[in-house]
Amino acid sequence: MDFTFSEDQLLFQESVRDFLINEVTPESIRVAWQTESGRSDALWQQFVEMGLTGITVPEAHGGLGMNELDFVLLAQEAGYVALSEPLVHSALVAVPTIVQFGDSAFAEQWLPKIASGEAKAVVGLEINNLVEDAHSADLLILEKAGAVYAVEAGAFELRCNESIDLGRKLFAVEFDVNAALNLADGDKARELIEFALNRGALAAAAQALGVAQRMIDISVQYTSERQQFGVAIGSFQAVKHHMANIAYKLEYAKTPVYRAAYALANNLSSASQNVSHAKVVACEVADLAAKNSIQVHGAMGYTWEVDLHIFMKRAWALNSSYGTAGFHKQRIAEYVFSDEAMLGAGNTFAA
Repeated sequence: MDFTFSEDQLLFQESVRDFLINEVTPESIRVAWQTESGRSDALWQQFVEMGLTGITVPEAHGGLGMNELDFVLLAQEAGYVALSEPLVHSALVAVPTIVQFGDSAFAEQWLPKIASGEAKAVVGLEINNLVEDAHSADLLILEKAGAVYAVEAGAFELRCNESIDLGRKLFAVEFDVNAALNLADGDKARELIEFALNRGALAAAAQALGVAQRMIDISVQYTSERQQFGVAIGSFQAVKHHMANIAYKLEYAKTPVYRAAYALANNLSSASQNVSHAKVVACEVADLAAKNSIQVHGAMGYTWEVDLHIFMKRAWALNSSYGTAGFHKQRIAEYVFSDEAMLGAGNTFAA
């Protein structure tokens, strides 16, 4: 059985990587920080022209009809450049949630607009407390008191909250539940919330892989140029160990993330624990990359002028998005000690 990505998937990843590296630079990120919205309409239009805004939108609604496994590599590349625009959220969380809701009229109203770039949709779950990119959304799908609501722009009020990561725009959202469209209550709402949570956690995990790789690359370049005693500090064994410890853990973290994407794309019963496993290991390696990269940069690693802090802060933000490490470890533990897992282990030993 072949578990590798297809040639088309890898070529798509390469083309998106080349585009993002050229267009989303540390310089452009710093410029965006100075704007009110923190977002670039021109960049979003380029995503539209590349078909990225419609990549997971069903073909019947004007999209490409791809799934989580097709997009996970692109999410990784978005993490590599610390992309602030909600492209990953749209493709991995908002669009699949609208599709999962199963209302054809609602889907027909919003999915073609999302694919064409005419509208943006954002999902806000209570596990995150604040809603990222609510200021740019034409549609908010919000969890409140165990129910799920759809709220259009103009029907909600926002209060901005600062983030340690200046590329994130976080908002507390207030809306009238009586004036909003109730999408789901009870068991259906819980299923929809878990559906969105799993995809949000996958999105965070995939981006964490890219962020970790970027911090490795920044640190390797810095330690190759920075000299002490007449030689590059990257030649010192201690510095090599710091980088090597990140690199091998990063490679081991990729497989759980890709497995989680496969589980979601194929609706496997193990999807929730696969996602939690991916979120834990990917964010752990991103945190380690931040720690070790600061270490090899010395005092320079803490300064505003060095680009490292852009990616370091994104790693910290991703760690707590869509569930902390404690939350996801608890989900894994519940599965490990469940009857389903015990039965599976028994069958394995019996074989």
